[in-house]
Amino acid sequence: MYKITIIAGARPNFMKIAPIIHEIEKAKQEGNDIDFRLVHTGQHYDKNMSGDFFEQLQIPEPHVNLECSGGTQAEQTANIMVAFEKDLMKNPSDLVLVVGDVTSTMACALVAQKLHTKVAHVEGGIRSNDWTMPEEINRLVTDSITNYFFTTSDTANDYLKKSGVKDHQIFFVGNTMIDTLLKQMPNFKKPFVWNELSLKPKEYIVMTLHRPANVDEENQLKSMIDEIMLNTKDAAIVFPVHPRTAKILEKLNIKHDRLHTIAPLSYLEFNCLVQNAKAVITDSGGITEEASIMNVPCMTLRDNTERPETITLGTNELVGTNPKNIKPYLEKLFSGTWKQNQGIPLWDGKTSNRIVKAMLGFPKS
Repeated sequence: MYKITIIAGARPNFMKIAPIIHEIEKAKQEGNDIDFRLVHTGQHYDKNMSGDFFEQLQIPEPHVNLECSGGTQAEQTANIMVAFEKDLMKNPSDLVLVVGDVTSTMACALVAQKLHTKVAHVEGGIRSNDWTMPEEINRLVTDSITNYFFTTSDTANDYLKKSGVKDHQIFFVGNTMIDTLLKQMPNFKKPFVWNELSLKPKEYIVMTLHRPANVDEENQLKSMIDEIMLNTKDAAIVFPVHPRTAKILEKLNIKHDRLHTIAPLSYLEFNCLVQNAKAVITDSGGITEEASIMNVPCMTLRDNTERPETITLGTNELVGTNPKNIKPYLEKLFSGTWKQNQGIPLWDGKTSNRIVKAMLGFPKS
């Protein structure tokens, strides 16, 4: 039996591992000697992650929740390592599969290697080259001790090869987030705000901001929102907002008739909102991927991105963090000349199938 321990630490991780679990279960049914154990580190506490959440993704609830939320970066890394080491020693595995770039990804990869267990990294080789982002440090450390890399793009492949990774360790498979997106698209449902705000397709803009550089710097946040409101004509701006950011908005007294702050939405509701939007304004990497595949114009309020393919082939543009940069992009949006999705190689809904086929060929520990 080839045993795989799958690690997830935050809500987006579950979107990435859900289709992999489906493919492992399918491979088992077809008579392959493979099984998995799902470990939730509990890194991010999310009240939306109830039984309904796992039901929506059609995956079983985790075998264990290590409950390692809170603390500083160092404290959380240490807590996850201590808890996961005990779990992995009790439940030995042939492979630890980590995804993305959260603290759990790095911490569990370190534990696995020190217990002589092979590591596979889904989304290996992604880089923003911005060392002020904790995620970039997590990527660099994880990739430096990974055995097998499942990559989303040729850019990622090139980074890995330049850093000395051998060709036989790299598996260019595509993007598991897109597997989940394409599978769940028929299940999208309109959120409660659809009727409440009388939203109409392609007449509103979705905004998400969560990076400290954008939401913790009060003047920056105010300038950015003021500039957006000034240049979006009569479009409603729908802003699912974290409670912490909501407090900052309240403190700054940011109020506009067209700006609607709402509570965070479920996966199916949020993506329904994005799918029907005129555009998305965000500082999230994952949303740029989903918006590109749904052919929705996307503006990223960051100075760098680890997903350049969303710009070269998708619908994303890197606006930067200077509020004054945004006006020409909004002018382009309202002129109706925004670029279309060109099709990103292997972002076709079959990534997880390629991952599981590759894992079936890996040697047992």
